[in-house]
Amino acid sequence: MIGPQTPHAQELHATKYRDTYETFDDYCIRYARTVSESEGHFRLLLSALRDQRILPAGRQQLAVGRPYDLTALNCYVGGQIPDDSAGIMEELKRSMLTLRTGGGCGWDFSTIRPYGDPIRGLGLKAYATGPVSFMGCWDAMCRTVLSAGHRRGAMMGVLRVDHPDIMRFINAKADQTSLTTFNISVAVTDDFMEALEDDGLYNLSFGGTRYETARAVDVWSRIMERNWDWGEPGILFIDRINRLNPLSYCEQIYATNPCGEQPLPPFGACLLGSLNLVKYLIPTWGESDLREVRFTLDFDLLGSDVDTAVRAFDNVLDRTHYPLAEQKHESEQKRRMGVGVTGVANALETMGFSYGSDSYIALQDEVLDEIRGQAVRTSCALAQEKGSFPAYSQEEYLSTYHTKHLPEDLRGEITRKGIRNGTLLSIAPTGTISMCADNVSAGIEPPYALRSRRLVHMPQGQVEVEVEDFALREYNVKGRTAQQVSASDHIRVLCAAQRFVDSAVSKTCNVDGQTPEGEGTVGFDDFKGLYSQAYKGGAKGCTTFNINGKRFGIIREVEDEQAVSCEIDPLTGAKSCEV
Repeated sequence: MIGPQTPHAQELHATKYRDTYETFDDYCIRYARTVSESEGHFRLLLSALRDQRILPAGRQQLAVGRPYDLTALNCYVGGQIPDDSAGIMEELKRSMLTLRTGGGCGWDFSTIRPYGDPIRGLGLKAYATGPVSFMGCWDAMCRTVLSAGHRRGAMMGVLRVDHPDIMRFINAKADQTSLTTFNISVAVTDDFMEALEDDGLYNLSFGGTRYETARAVDVWSRIMERNWDWGEPGILFIDRINRLNPLSYCEQIYATNPCGEQPLPPFGACLLGSLNLVKYLIPTWGESDLREVRFTLDFDLLGSDVDTAVRAFDNVLDRTHYPLAEQKHESEQKRRMGVGVTGVANALETMGFSYGSDSYIALQDEVLDEIRGQAVRTSCALAQEKGSFPAYSQEEYLSTYHTKHLPEDLRGEITRKGIRNGTLLSIAPTGTISMCADNVSAGIEPPYALRSRRLVHMPQGQVEVEVEDFALREYNVKGRTAQQVSASDHIRVLCAAQRFVDSAVSKTCNVDGQTPEGEGTVGFDDFKGLYSQAYKGGAKGCTTFNINGKRFGIIREVEDEQAVSCEIDPLTGAKSCEV
C-alpha cells in the first residue's frame, strides 16, 4: 500500500503538499527524482517515501521539484536587528520576504534599546518605545503575508532575561490579543539561573550600561505565572545552546525557529525531516501461542533509511530556493539539516513499553543512538565524496563540547574523513506530517488524545475532523496520553532525547493544574520545579502547557461520545506547529 490510508490523512496530504491532479505517488516520484544522486538511491528513497518511513518536513514535501519560489527549509532565524529605525525597517522587509515563501522564522529583539531611552539627534525630546513595540510591526506584517495563502505565518520572538524590558516582554501576550502570530521565549543565561538558585540579584543591562538590578526569583515567578495561565513565554537556556553547539567555534546563537528545535545564528537556515518509527515494527509470534504477537524494531532498515535520508536532504540544500542571499550563503557555509523522528510513542508502546518509564527511555536512547551514529557516518562518507562543509575546521570542530562527547568511533570517522554537515539532528513537533501519516504520535510526544476532534487549517478555512490514534486503530494499543503522563516523565523524555541531538528538541510538558485524576496533576510550586528539572537534566529549552490554564484549545478529546476539554495550540509553546 502506498501513502496514507485514512480518508482524512489522504485529503490533508493532497491539500497541503500536492498540486492539482498530483497523486501521492506522483509526489513521491517528484521528490525522489529531484534529490536522488543515483538510480540506486532513487529506488531506495522512493520506497521509503511510498511507505511513509521517511517523512520530509512539510516545506520539503510541498516545494521540492516544483517550479515555484517556495523554500524547502522550515526553519530560519533573521539577521541581527540594528538599533536604529532604518535598520529595523530593513530587517522587517527581509522578514516579510522570508515568511512569504513559507519558512518560519525567529528573531532576537534584545538588540533594540529599552522603552524610555532618549533618542538623540531629533532636535526634540524623543524616547524609544522598546523592543516589544517593534514586535508589533512584525506581527502586523505576518498577518498581512498570511492573507496571501492558507498556511499560517509562524514567528518566534526572543528577548534576553537581562534586557531592561524583560518584564514588558513577559507580559506582552497576557491580553491574548497582542502579538498573536508570535511564539515568544526568554533567553535565560547561566548567570540568571545561578542567581535564581541563590535567591540573588542580577543586572538588567543594555549596550554595556547597567539600568537596574532585579531579583531573579521575582522575574522567574512572573515567567512561571504567565506559563501557568497562557503557555508562554517559553524558556531557552541560551548559554547551554551555545556551549553545546558543534559550530560554536564559528558562530553565536541568539534565537531559534518558531518551535524551538532549531537554534540558529543570524540568517541561519535548516531543513527538517523525520523517520516514522511505527514503520520499523516487526511482528513476532510466540512459540506456544501463535495468537501472541510481539513487536521488535528493524534496526537494519532504520539505519539504511537514515543513510538514504541524509543523502537526499544534503542535495535539497543545493536545489532549493532561499528567500535571501544571506540565508543561502549561511546554509552553504554550514550545510545544516535536522533529521528527526516521529511515531516514537506509538511504536514503543506497541512494543509494550509505557511512555516515560525507565525501559521506554532506554529503548528511545537505543533508537536515537542508532540514528545519530548512521547520520554521522553518512555525513562523513559524503565529506569524502563531496567535501566537508566550507566552515569546517577539523581541530576546532573536534574541540567543541558536543563533538568531544561523541562516541570514539564517530570521532574517529570525523577525524579520518571530515564531515559534510555542520548539524545533522533535530526533533521537531511534526504535527501535520504525522497526521498525514495516518495520525501517528507526533515527534517524541505521547498522543494528545486517542480519539479527538481537531481543527485543521484548509484553504476553505478551519475544518473540524475526528481522528483516531494510529496505535489504537492499527494495533488496539491504548497508549498513555499527554495528560496521563506525569509532568516529571515528560521532562525526563525531553532530557534523555537531547543527549543524542546536536541541535535541539521540541517537546511540550503537558500538566493538569486542577483535575486530581491525572498523573500530570501538579500544583504551581511543583510546576515551577519542572523548569529546574529541565535545566539540571541538560535540556536546551523547556515549554509547558497547563490544560486547565486560561488558553482555549483546539483539540477536544472524544470519549464515549462525550467531548471534554483537552487543549493544545499550534501557535503557542505547546509546540503542535506545522512542518
